[in-house]
Amino acid sequence: MTRRAALSALAVPVLARAGLGAVLLALAVLVGVTIGEVALPLGLVGDLLAVKLLGAERALDPIDAGILWSYRLPRTLVAAACGAGLALSGVVLQALVRNALADPYLLGVSAGAGAGAVAVTLLGLGGGAIGLSAGAFGGAASAFLIVALLAKAAGGGPAQLVLAGIAGSQLFNALTSFFIAKSANAEQARGLMFWLLGNLSGVRWPDVSLALPVVGLGFVVCLAHVRPLDAFSFGSGAAASLGIAVRRVQLVLIAAVTLMTATLVSLVGSIGFVGLVIPHAMRFLVGPRHARLIPASALAGAVFLIAADIASRVLIPGQVVPIGVVTALVGAPGFALILIRNRRRS
Repeated sequence: MTRRAALSALAVPVLARAGLGAVLLALAVLVGVTIGEVALPLGLVGDLLAVKLLGAERALDPIDAGILWSYRLPRTLVAAACGAGLALSGVVLQALVRNALADPYLLGVSAGAGAGAVAVTLLGLGGGAIGLSAGAFGGAASAFLIVALLAKAAGGGPAQLVLAGIAGSQLFNALTSFFIAKSANAEQARGLMFWLLGNLSGVRWPDVSLALPVVGLGFVVCLAHVRPLDAFSFGSGAAASLGIAVRRVQLVLIAAVTLMTATLVSLVGSIGFVGLVIPHAMRFLVGPRHARLIPASALAGAVFLIAADIASRVLIPGQVVPIGVVTALVGAPGFALILIRNRRRS
């Protein structure tokens, strides 16, 4: 078999998996936009897309069309982007630090991003020159740096990293509470606390135009580093012996994780357990090779958070539950299973 024929044979299953993934994601989006406080027919989705994207003429109910286009569709797309981005961040962090419990939430990155966003919102840091996403990025980067330095000072092992992450999360959560108590009125405090638990209610099309490109860029960066990520699973020494520029790759991947996490937290608040549970579930299904794990985790994270968003809208009639509460209700048992599985392995 020639090299070209071998590449063609390999490309067929890859394209088949990509096509299947696209179909699953499209179905999840369709379900996400039709189920909610008000049920919408599937046919409305096709008619509305034909009107908005193709300029077709259709007789649409203005209320249903407004709910679908201005509320449901951007909310579902941002939920998919958040799920994919958080799952990708979990995959990368678990490989870089060689810790099965690593994810943006547990390592304090989400808490740091939340503190940075709240500080910019309430304290006006930078005199208005610093945007919400930039403040969240600064907070996330600061949190990761503090956690990494604390873990190194404590010995640098996996257990120390998790403990340092817990300490960092508590520190930045305390700072967030301090900022809210000091500078927010009662209405602002209620809104911020609801947002920090994970809230997609205020998402609109400008948020889609920010979330999708950032997560797409992060996905491309992760895919471009599948070989280094495989090597990091055996330690930085093994990666260096294979000719990988360890420091450069670490900086690039950490920057991608920080950018995704900060952007998503600035849009929807902190959502826990997605980056922890989804990568483990996908490793069980597709194996540890990152060439498969990265796209599988991104797809599963997107579908999972769309499902969680649907649940947040229908669990309590007439009321929206913070999506972070829903992910915690699912993720906490998953976290317990991971702990038990790791103990059995050791």
